[in-house]
Amino acid sequence: MKEEAKQSSGARRRWLVDASRWRPSPAQFQAAASLLPPHERTAITRFVREDDRKRALVSRLLQYSLVHHALGIPLHQIRIDRTLEGKPYLVDLDAPANSSQNKNGSFPGFNFNTSHQGDYVGIASEPLCLVGLDIVCISKPQGETALEFIKNFSSHLTDHEWNCIVSSGSPDEMLTEFYMYWCLKEAFVKATGAGVGFGLQRLEFHHTNWTDISLSIDGEEARKWRFWLFKIDEMYMASIARGHPEDAIDSFKRTLSDVVVQEEELQGALDIPEEAFTIWTVEQLLQLHD
Repeated sequence: MKEEAKQSSGARRRWLVDASRWRPSPAQFQAAASLLPPHERTAITRFVREDDRKRALVSRLLQYSLVHHALGIPLHQIRIDRTLEGKPYLVDLDAPANSSQNKNGSFPGFNFNTSHQGDYVGIASEPLCLVGLDIVCISKPQGETALEFIKNFSSHLTDHEWNCIVSSGSPDEMLTEFYMYWCLKEAFVKATGAGVGFGLQRLEFHHTNWTDISLSIDGEEARKWRFWLFKIDEMYMASIARGHPEDAIDSFKRTLSDVVVQEEELQGALDIPEEAFTIWTVEQLLQLHD
């Protein structure tokens, strides 16, 4: 099992960029965008705010750079599309025209997920398991107390989660506790490819000091899922979800070459310890495209 786990880790990446440190001129922004396929450039221009356009560009640079780095596919041969729900996936350019299958035969379950919040843009990839990534900023609400803010999301929390949040201590501690639960829920939903319509109250998380995190879905323990939380800095945290490909929603499942995984192989992949993020600069990503 150890050898299987080692082999399946080859396309696993955890990358993070502090986009606030990149302050391109209009010409530099256009030069970076020109490295992407036309359909990606069009998507970026739809964002009105400059910061949103920058995060969208960095997210796409991360996606193409990671696929190239992890799978060795030449950049000009990489095609990334999105499911109806907005989940990005790698397209097999050799597949039939009406197919949306994954391109890489060596890692038929290869998938990735991105997240951006405030200063940070991140990406995580897996060769076998589904992977979800979510980044949150623990910002204090304006014009309302922490409890009033959290109450806005109470319908997305279970009674157990709500009780854990409100009994966690000070307003700042309650806010942090809330964002931890929220981050985990989002990571799971993003891993499966589900859209905004997924009922987050169906998910209930349990933990021991935010380690050994487990999930129940509709009251049933999800044994084929693993979760981790990371502190990025004083204001930001991230969560990673890894799970069985069979739990992908249909539109995303169709993009994977193989969702049938041997139990021992899956267990080996799930039990691989989670690794820290590798920090990249935008300049380093651009160098991969030279």
